[in-house]
Amino acid sequence: MNMRATPAALLPAIHPVSLRLDTYLINLDRAPLRRFRMERLLTDFGLAFERVAAVDGAGLSLPHPGFDEAAYLSRHGRRPNPFEIGCYLSHVECARRFLAGHAEFALVLEDDLDFDDDLTELLEAALEHHERWDILRLSTVNSGKKHRVETLTASRSLAIALTREKGSGAYLINRKAAGWITGALLPMRLPYDLAFDLEFDAGLNACFVDPLPVSQRADGHSQIQAGLSAYRLGRRRPWSVLPYRTAAELRRFTRRLRRLAALRMSIQDVSSETGD
Repeated sequence: MNMRATPAALLPAIHPVSLRLDTYLINLDRAPLRRFRMERLLTDFGLAFERVAAVDGAGLSLPHPGFDEAAYLSRHGRRPNPFEIGCYLSHVECARRFLAGHAEFALVLEDDLDFDDDLTELLEAALEHHERWDILRLSTVNSGKKHRVETLTASRSLAIALTREKGSGAYLINRKAAGWITGALLPMRLPYDLAFDLEFDAGLNACFVDPLPVSQRADGHSQIQAGLSAYRLGRRRPWSVLPYRTAAELRRFTRRLRRLAALRMSIQDVSSETGD
């Protein structure tokens, strides 16, 4: 069920937070079971959403205007993965649709997720603290330390990660971040989750929610993950990959550490002024 295309009389109760953001669900046409499961979950939360038909890598051919093969090879050191390209372009399409509307924020979701029960409470709190982030990540497939900076709810906080975090299953963006995704992130030069983890290069602010309210389930049927070894070059990987990654890690650590320190100082100053 696409809730945006359903007659109003048939809609379930809509949670108030759903009126403050656009929600996009990325789903392949040939994955109806995933779609039905996610529709049920989102409906239970009262979140209206728009299904975005994922770009199917099985139908992509190279060269493609949305993919820079030379830059991908020099930065990521792997052969092109058409399913990874399809995933990337699907996220870009969500940002484009968001910018074509009038909402201030968007929630982007892949279709292999599990949600904690307080998702809508967390979303409301996140929007109340929107000045702290351009991208707010709700999931990851890594386990790196998240450094807390501000309380969101009784059980969750805004946090900053100083190291690389993979996974783009669930996140909030504002219009500034969406403009970056549809502009500077094209053509594709890295997998999507690695590309949008470089937000600091564009002067954007990213945060995590800690603990995470969304889990990105391991799926043995994911075609992005299946057969990854076929795309690896091993010893034939270009020499440029290691220095590129090293430089990116250093920039990430220093810029986010600087931001972490600044946020903690500003929050401490506010607390001192209010006597909290």
